[in-house]
Amino acid sequence: QVQLVESGGGLVQAGGSLRLSCAASGSIASINGMGWYRQAPGSQRELVARITRGGTANYADSVKGRFTISRDNSKGTVYLQMNSLKPEDTAVYYCNADLVFTVNFQRQYWGQGTQVTVSS
Repeated sequence: QVQLVESGGGLVQAGGSLRLSCAASGSIASINGMGWYRQAPGSQRELVARITRGGTANYADSVKGRFTISRDNSKGTVYLQMNSLKPEDTAVYYCNADLVFTVNFQRQYWGQGTQVTVSS
């Protein structure tokens, strides 16, 4: 069974740090783009950061300079290092990945989500 499994969420005080991890498992040929999205209560899901297979990253303006996305292709894992956290970063964070199964078939998967809560 193919899935993305996230870990690393939790409760932290403003100014603190957390590191999220997301690992792909199952019969996968390779992984193209990987990313993190978040959804706060009453809001739409939004992009936080995304990284290509080659390591090119892009970030939402609201997290630039505070968050860093990285990946380990050998482990099929993507990370999100979150520093200088603010209460407005509170949300459920979702991992996303473009999983390649054959040369002609890839599909986008989502993780189950992990809660990040930043207290003021």
